[in-house]
Amino acid sequence: MAEVSPNEVLLLDLLNSTPVEGEKIVDALGDDATAAAWTSERGGTGTPHEVELVREVREVLQGVVRGDAEPQSLAPFLRDVTQVPTISSGTLQWQLHAPDDSLLAARAVIAWSELEQTRPGRLRSCGNPDCRLFLIDRSHGNRAQWCSMAVCGNRMKARRHYDRKRGATGVTPAAADDLRA
Repeated sequence: MAEVSPNEVLLLDLLNSTPVEGEKIVDALGDDATAAAWTSERGGTGTPHEVELVREVREVLQGVVRGDAEPQSLAPFLRDVTQVPTISSGTLQWQLHAPDDSLLAARAVIAWSELEQTRPGRLRSCGNPDCRLFLIDRSHGNRAQWCSMAVCGNRMKARRHYDRKRGATGVTPAAADDLRA
């Protein structure tokens, strides 16, 4: 399996920072103190401006991945960002330069771009319409549908099974239980 880059981890953490818990959206960046800690833990500055940029880029990235926004809408997050080539230990590496407060947002956009170029279609939203999480499909056949097979996968399979059973008899399982009683 290919090594996962720190930028990929950042991207997925950011995309998945608005999960649904108990039918309610929970925002991991909702309050300023928590958001500042979140950005600091990922190498950011934790400043209010950085927090604002990270929240904004998250919303745009979620829209782009879901197909609700155009990739061009990510361009403002790359303003004043450059990558400079360096050679170290005989290999070419790219050094990212950006204003400190813009670095995390730029890293997330660059990670999205690298995934789109190297593994197109592998970054997607969960196939469960009630879920807000995203996944990077690392399977050989590019067939992963859910953020978690244990949670969303089982729910969706159970829902399809329920729908098939109900469709075959025309009676809901609960109504069938009532008829048996």
